[in-house]
Amino acid sequence: MRRFWEGLGLPGLVDVHTHFMPERVLRKVWGYFDALGALTGGIEWPITYRQEEGERTALLREFGVRAFTAMLYPHKAGMAQWLNGWAVDFARRTPDCLHTCTLFPEPGVEAYVREAVEAGARVFKAHVQVGAYDPADELLDGAWGLLAEAGVPVVIHCGSGPAPGKHTGPEPIARVLARHPRLRLVVAHLGMPEYEDFMDLAERYGEVRLDTTMAFTDFSERLAPFPRRALPRLAALGDRVLLGSDFPNIPYLYLHQLRALERLELGDDWLRGVCHDNAARLFGLPVR
Repeated sequence: MRRFWEGLGLPGLVDVHTHFMPERVLRKVWGYFDALGALTGGIEWPITYRQEEGERTALLREFGVRAFTAMLYPHKAGMAQWLNGWAVDFARRTPDCLHTCTLFPEPGVEAYVREAVEAGARVFKAHVQVGAYDPADELLDGAWGLLAEAGVPVVIHCGSGPAPGKHTGPEPIARVLARHPRLRLVVAHLGMPEYEDFMDLAERYGEVRLDTTMAFTDFSERLAPFPRRALPRLAALGDRVLLGSDFPNIPYLYLHQLRALERLELGDDWLRGVCHDNAARLFGLPVR
């Protein structure tokens, strides 16, 4: 790990897609992945880093991750505000974690999003697939507008991998961006498997970004291979591509994500931007 980022002349890594949440919620998430083989054609999804919270934060620091997130998400109404309360405490005791919050289409969402932003939230997580909601739902309109105005990024799982949902895919996100073109959406997993459709949106809207979570790994290439014809477009979007890992919920070693990016051969400047500089600029962290 250290040889990788030191070889690029970086002070470490910034990972915009790591998961921390209340332990009983995380155990249920792990249970979902344990049973995921039925949705992935029999391909198993073992959790590589199934340690306790303190061990997981220590591992990220050992890897050289200077800043990370606590991606958490509700699957029903009434849950987001409780998760956000937990996130405040986690951010206080974990200073290298970017204070992360979430939201759900429900009455009062704009009020608790505003409260979270005023409390210092640096990034939000939205999970269209797990939440089974339309991101263009009118209930979310005020919250999206507030986040766009505040410039707070939103990491959003809206692609149809690993299994499609009723509201996954580029069309619902296109409707959100048509209303809120300055919204800083970070499309998780490069929009897997609709990679090119989400690159279309990133090319159309200057505040849309993509995170690399699980993309190009041997595991994901078996499920949803990235089209090699699109690599020049990904290279051109290099200043808006951010490192994401999905740690700890990954079925391989953390280093494999970095090697998967390296073997694209898009150049050291591209790798430096993706692995550190782009996210550092987005979140106002020291670049070097």
